[in-house]
This record gives sequence, C-alpha cells and structure tokens, in this order.
Amino acid sequence: MPSVSPIARHCARAASDQLPGVEHYIAVCASSKLLPVPLVPEVTIYAAENAYDVWEITRLGDDADEPPVPYWSFPWAGGQALARHLLDHPELVRGRRVLDLAAGSGLVAIAAMKAGARSAVANDVDPFAAAAQEMNARANETTIEISQRDMLDETVTANQFDLVVAGDVCYERRLTDRLIAFLRRAKENGVDVLLADPGRAYLPRHQLDEIASYDVATTLALEGVEGKRTTIWTPVTDCD
Repeated sequence: MPSVSPIARHCARAASDQLPGVEHYIAVCASSKLLPVPLVPEVTIYAAENAYDVWEITRLGDDADEPPVPYWSFPWAGGQALARHLLDHPELVRGRRVLDLAAGSGLVAIAAMKAGARSAVANDVDPFAAAAQEMNARANETTIEISQRDMLDETVTANQFDLVVAGDVCYERRLTDRLIAFLRRAKENGVDVLLADPGRAYLPRHQLDEIASYDVATTLALEGVEGKRTTIWTPVTDCD
C-alpha cells in the first residue's frame, strides 16, 4: 500500500466538516495520486493507476466478492468530454448553478467552477466519491458542494439549477432508465441538460439530440481500447 502521510493528515482534518469518514479520505489518498486529466490538463484529480489496488484498499470490510466499484478513481471518457466542453464553452456555465449527477471524481463540477459557474453540486451516493470530490476541489483551488443522496427519483427545476450534466452513466439498464427519466424531467422544467457518453450499451440514442463529439484517450486496462469517440447529447422531450 502506498504511504498516506502527509496527505492523509490533510484528508483527516478535512473530514471534520464533510459527510465521508476519515477512513474514506485515507483510502482515496492511499489508492490514488494527483494526476492531470488527459483531455483536461487544466484539472488534476486523485486518480488510480490500477483498479484492483483501489478495490482492495476501499473494501473496508465489505464482502470480498462484492467490492465497491471505484468510479471516482478514473477520469472516464464521458466526464473528460463534458469537462472539456464546459471549459471551451464557458458561456454554458458562467454565473449559473450546475448539478453534476453521478459525479464520481467531481471532475465536471470542478471544470464548471473553473469556467465561471456560480455554484456546482457534485452528486454521488458513494462516500469514497464524496471524499475524492472534496480533495479534488481543494487540489484545484475551487469550491464545490457535495451531495450523497440518491436524487434520481426527484424532479429538479429552474429554481434549483440552470444546468444538469451527467457523464458516462449508461452502463447498466436500470440506472440508465432512471437517469434518462430524471434528465427529461429536468429539461421539461426549464433546466438545460447535457449527457456525455462514449457508446455505452444502454445509451438511448433515439431519445437524444447530438451536441458535440470529442476523441478521448482511454486505457486498454479500463476500456480495451486506447481511445473512444465520446458524444455530448441533450434529451429530446415532448416540448421540443
């Protein structure tokens, strides 16, 4: 296991006013290191070099056959494309309230703040993700809000957020169905919506309009290929 000091001491202090426990911050520190995001070098995040190392360190007594999936520990293609898009088009977020749904590392929320957003909420139910989000925000000298509740059965409106973003989340059917329904409700209530996807199995293309595309470098270990064409979409609603 990599040494966690002195970084772990900083993470333990940060834990006093955050939802995750000290053990979540220490696990993030022990299993990852600050690295620039390939498509978004303006942002550095705590990223892992080996997923299996992360699973071992973050298990924390869970069933060995069902370790937590460390989505927070890699800059996935969808998140990279969204972050690049927001930084290249700051008018999309400048002065606006942003919700980064299923945020993982918080990369897109951090990019939104760097692009001039008024506020950004990184939402993810995983406490390891929440710890990583707080640490990544500090590393990039930004401030984001962190939410761990499951929001997918809620309805957000233009009184709450101006833009909802989600990256690389269409990898499981039930989650995709819930997420697309959430995004459609948000758009029908006057919220702008962007969804980025590198061609996951459950992406409902017939319900989406294409906005932009990016070529994103990936790894053979994670994706089986060295790059993925990643598209940014917005949902089609009955109002369109």
